[in-house]
This record gives sequence, C-alpha cells and structure tokens, in this order.
Amino acid sequence: MPVINRIAALAPEMAEWRHWLHRHPELEFDLPKTSAFVAAKLRSFGVDEIHEGVARSGIVAVIRGRMAGPAIALRADMDALPIEEITGKDYASEHPGRMHACGHDGHTTMLLGAARYLSETRNFAGSVVLLFQPAEEEGGGGEVMVREGVMERFGITEVYGIHNAPNLPLGHFQTTPGPLMAAVDTAWVTVTGRGGHGATPQVCADPVVAIAGMVGALQTIVSRNVAALEQAVVSVTEIHVGTANNIIPESGWFAATIRSFSPAVRDLLEDRFRAIVAGQAEAYGVRAEITYERGYPPTVNDAEKARFAAEVAAEVSGAAAVEAEAERDMGAEDFAYMLAARPGAYLFLGTGPGAGLHHPAYDFNDAAAPIGASFFARLVERALPVG
Repeated sequence: MPVINRIAALAPEMAEWRHWLHRHPELEFDLPKTSAFVAAKLRSFGVDEIHEGVARSGIVAVIRGRMAGPAIALRADMDALPIEEITGKDYASEHPGRMHACGHDGHTTMLLGAARYLSETRNFAGSVVLLFQPAEEEGGGGEVMVREGVMERFGITEVYGIHNAPNLPLGHFQTTPGPLMAAVDTAWVTVTGRGGHGATPQVCADPVVAIAGMVGALQTIVSRNVAALEQAVVSVTEIHVGTANNIIPESGWFAATIRSFSPAVRDLLEDRFRAIVAGQAEAYGVRAEITYERGYPPTVNDAEKARFAAEVAAEVSGAAAVEAEAERDMGAEDFAYMLAARPGAYLFLGTGPGAGLHHPAYDFNDAAAPIGASFFARLVERALPVG
C-alpha cells in the first residue's frame, strides 16, 4: 500500500502548514504561536478532545475510532533551534537567530496530516492520542509530559514517533529493535593553576598544559576501557583558556559530550572521566572542578513494536525501502522518556539529499510529509483494526 490517496491529496495544504511553521520558529517551551496554530488546525479537523498547556506549551489531542479499544499515541516535536537561517527560501524564518533546522516543522506537519485523515475516516477501534511536544532540543519536554502523567491520564498503551533523516533516500525508513539512539551526558571541567609570565613557566602551574593533557588522556576511555563490542563516544567540544601569547593564565575550562547505550557503560564513562581528570590535575599540580550532567537516556525500541512499525513502513514505501535492523545512531532524543514509559518504536524517515540536521541551510523536504502521515495513519489502522 503506497501513500494513502487522501493524504496524497492533502500534500499542497500540508506544505502550506509546514511553511507557516517554518516562518515562525519558537524555542524550547516558549511556543505560543506554534501551539495556537496546531490547536486551531486540530479544531478544524474535528478531533474529539484538545488539551492545551501540557508541559507548559504542549498539546494532547484525542481521536476516537468507530468502537472502543486501546489508545495508541503518536508524537511530534514542535520546537526550533537558535540558528541563523541561510536557506533563502521565500518561507524562511522571520525571526533572526531562530530557525527550524531539525525538521520539527515537518514532524508537526506529518502528525497534523495523519490527524486530518484519521478524524475523517475513523477506521479503527480505540483511540489515537496525538502528542505535540515542546522542548525536544533543550529542556526535555518529553520527560515533562511523562512526569505530568499523560500516559496514565489518556490510557496510552503504545507510543510511536518519527524523525526525518536528510541524505537518506526519500521515503526510506530505518529503525531497529532495542537501543536506537544514545544516552547523552555533558561534562564541564574548570582547571585552576597559578598564572604568570609566559617566560617563567617554572614558577607557574600552567592550566593550558594540564587541559591539553586531560583532553589527550580522555581519548583513552573508549579505546582502552570500553569493550570493543560496545559503543561509546567521548568528545571534547570546547576549550576556553588564555588571553595573550605571553601570559600563562590562572585558569581555563573545557566541555565534553559523552554518549553510550548501556547503563553499565554509562557508569564506566563517568567513573573513568572523573578519575582521569583528577589524576591529570594532580600530575600537573592544578585543581580541577567537574560538573557532570546526565542528559537524555538511550532511546530504546520495544523489539516487537519495532518489527511491527517496520512492517507498516514497508506497506507505505515498499520492503526494499525499509531497513528494519539499522545501525544505532549516537545522537540523542527525549522521545526516550516516552519509550521508557510505554512500549513503542522510533523510526527515521529519509528526506533525500540536502543540508544536514542543525545546519543553517537545512530545510525539510515537503515531499516526505505525506509519507510520514501515511505511516502514522496506516499504523493506527493496523494496530487497532475494526472487527
């Protein structure tokens, strides 16, 4: 079964929705225009319930089928990124320093398209719960929704989501049973020594050399402490130290992103990070203060639901366009909190060639929206059959 005909007919309208969202990007939990736009569309579709202000600016909507049954949730994130857009499109961001550089405008459009179709047909037994989530990029809006009890309040038994994937062929799907995306942790290390003249390092305790030593030593964690069949990343991404070429500074700092899949490896990475920084600090005669923050957990698909989702994706795009046991991705996603609360699956949907995610030239491919909407709609009809 290819793209659903009714949804294909909605493609021009869906592109208009997406372009409006793209012109009006909003950040984190501060989504007044985005939330109002989504709520207005849902009302016009005739959904049965709309609950606004969930997780501050999120929306939960309910569509009831032809008879009673379980409740399946479909999720889309709505927030943008603090990036200056350079696409030059006629629907480019109207807000300097903000743009939809991760395709959440497309995710929202896909779920709106599915909502329109499901509201019209209601060819399912049970309920569809639409989760329009704020603050995926920063703030963990998915976790807030779960903490506020949306799973229990709306009787959700399963939950599904999609993320676009630029440079994966248009319409291709990728997913995998078990861990799909990594846990992400962040560390900030402040190193304090004793500053002085660059000509007399012997009377100083140089934080520059100490930081260089720490950065090099931290790269041994993955190569020498993590088992070869495990996957992990330790990347130092910021170093800030020094003000002039003839001054040994008093202090400096660096930051790192740390990513993993299993709880045991996650603990190992933190333990080794702290031990290496402390050991290097002692060796160089400086003081190191570590702030280590655990972020989103790994995004873990239920094996059965991932296989089911791949089957549905094959109905929409063809079996050759679905990779049901794809490689894991070291990126992170706060949909992880929803999958920790209920079984379900997360998938990547290819949008074809173009700039990558979080790039100022990125733009969601409108041709992907009917494909994603058809996947959502068909998943509901398959999971909640009438009769």
